[in-house]
Amino acid sequence: MRDSRKRLLLAALCTTALTSVSAHAQDSDIDNIIVKGKVLYQDQVNAVKTPTPIIDVPQSLSIVTAEQIQLRGFSSVGEIINYTPGVNMSQGEGHRDAIVFRGVRSTADFFIDGVRDDVQYYRPLYNLEQVEILRGPNALLFGRGGTGGILNRVTKKGEIGESFVGYQAAVDTFGEFGFQVDGNYSENEKAAFRVNAMYENLNNHRDFYDGDRFGVNPTAKFKLSPSTTLDLSYEYINHERFIDRGIPTGSNGRPVEAFEDIVFGDEDLNFHELKAHLFRANLQHEFLDSLKGVFSAFYGDYDKLYSNFYASSYNQAVSPDVVGIDGYVDATDRQNLILSANLIGEFETGPIGHTIVAGGEYINTDSRQDRFNAFWSDSADDVEFFSVQRPLNFRGGVGVTNLGAPTTNDFTADPNDDTDVGIDVYSVYIQDQIELASWLDVVVGVRYDSFDIEVDDILNGGSESRKDEEISPRGGIIVKPRENISIYASYSESFLPRSGEQFANISDQLDPDVFENLEFGVKWDFTPALSFTAAYFQNEQTRAERDNVTGETFEVRGLEVDGFEFQVQGQVTDRLFVSGGYSYLDGETATGLEPRELPEHMVSFWGGYQFTERFGLGLGVVYQDESLITDGSTATLPSYTRVDATGYYDVSDKVRIQVNIENLTDTLYFPYSHSTHQATVGAPINARFSISGRF
Repeated sequence: MRDSRKRLLLAALCTTALTSVSAHAQDSDIDNIIVKGKVLYQDQVNAVKTPTPIIDVPQSLSIVTAEQIQLRGFSSVGEIINYTPGVNMSQGEGHRDAIVFRGVRSTADFFIDGVRDDVQYYRPLYNLEQVEILRGPNALLFGRGGTGGILNRVTKKGEIGESFVGYQAAVDTFGEFGFQVDGNYSENEKAAFRVNAMYENLNNHRDFYDGDRFGVNPTAKFKLSPSTTLDLSYEYINHERFIDRGIPTGSNGRPVEAFEDIVFGDEDLNFHELKAHLFRANLQHEFLDSLKGVFSAFYGDYDKLYSNFYASSYNQAVSPDVVGIDGYVDATDRQNLILSANLIGEFETGPIGHTIVAGGEYINTDSRQDRFNAFWSDSADDVEFFSVQRPLNFRGGVGVTNLGAPTTNDFTADPNDDTDVGIDVYSVYIQDQIELASWLDVVVGVRYDSFDIEVDDILNGGSESRKDEEISPRGGIIVKPRENISIYASYSESFLPRSGEQFANISDQLDPDVFENLEFGVKWDFTPALSFTAAYFQNEQTRAERDNVTGETFEVRGLEVDGFEFQVQGQVTDRLFVSGGYSYLDGETATGLEPRELPEHMVSFWGGYQFTERFGLGLGVVYQDESLITDGSTATLPSYTRVDATGYYDVSDKVRIQVNIENLTDTLYFPYSHSTHQATVGAPINARFSISGRF
């Protein structure tokens, strides 16, 4: 069934449309297009492989620049997501970024300069030029995953011919403080050296919460010849923080507000540690005025450990003062090697123009991960029951149960899993954006992936392996009745191996899940500085299942999500900037249930007004509709509205002082939950004061 469907899809590429996110170059020599906030870019290579104006990308996307990150006081990926339509955050168990892209939760669809970054951790923002959030399946350019969308971080590179030092220092009303520095040195037109560094001492409104983050990212740019540029980068990340899994839900299915100040964890043993070394090299060469090559290499070495206890059971009606506590400790040691090459060329066949992107990628991953469950001496199980109080009656894994019995946890007695994984991925892809007329583009493309995985079960012995070979087509059409308006339709497909995002095991040797996306949209640049986009989409998952009696495999419908979204962003006047978005999402699981973490309505707005040349104010509003904590359950996160604000004053051309206020109305809200009894408590009103500048 799947093979015949794929043949039909591939045949349809000849007559339909697609796109991807690829290139409609503006100049015949494929020069850089560097227009911050209007163009997807990373020097000359980016998330869509070529510098592409948003209006020519037949796909929903959002861009947040470094300037916007600083002005709004963002310090995490989650804060950016709050103001992005069609996506929302998941808890990530308190130790990682986790995004729900159009109803599909992901912890692995993250990229740095267009290169996969799939380890679970909190990604810093200190060294970014901009953040690009592309929605809908993205397999053609990114391979496996990307089933609901991807997030790409574009890092800062050396700037030839420039020398400067930028800085920022900040402190908030919880006591958290940090600083960043950005220094660039270039004494000629052939080389530049740049260093971005940051330190944060973490704190917030919850008991026991602390930690720190350190990151340093030296880079170098070399102009080897008029047509050849080499970028080199090394980044070191060291991150420690307390893990807070939130509070239980009560008989009404909603978080118990009376518990808002209680941490259901261990002051000493809820922690996360990460050390990462990231090496990047990017070589760009213009063979001809109309042919460019981009070659990149990435190596990442990640060492991660996290330990946590959390509320796993609670019955408000029967035992309102007793909570069940579970826990585990988990370690990951992973090395990723990624090599990629792309050729971008332009040519004409008669009156028809072509912009072709052809590329290949090789990924080698070695990953060792293990997990040990909690084991309490009194219950002889992974769950122990304690009285609900502040703080809970245990610390360092030693405590007293709700019945007064002493108990001690042992994180070495009950191993859960221990696997060693090796992955080799080979990919090739090609797409052609065909200009049939000045008002009509058709894009066709296809990608082939060979995903080969071997999992050694160290704990139980034995080994499993599987090789998946997948073809991911995309097609679309872009109609431009005017230069500043585009109307598009697109079809795209993505896949996710059954080994999952973190591939700890192989699930029943079944075929990968396939996600199909159909999207219609319009993009309208009202002015060069103000744009509007709107899109309707349908995303459908197909899963392979196995008959328990015959052992035969068959296909079933999986998660289905459809909806629409719109956003407007830009300068309304010289003094007024606005950014707003709305999304409507409706979904159904394979068994007909309402999906988890799928708010029906989400609204965000940010407005900034420049009163004088030196003084400005900004106001932001975020609304998120109620959503289920688990599929089809009664456990619910209530809807909420949060108001944020900022004010800044330029003391001089080189110094700015700024205050950002979060949750101006001091609303009690619960933004996300990993499971039924793990609802995160949003921060009360707080303020962040900063000073920044550049000289």
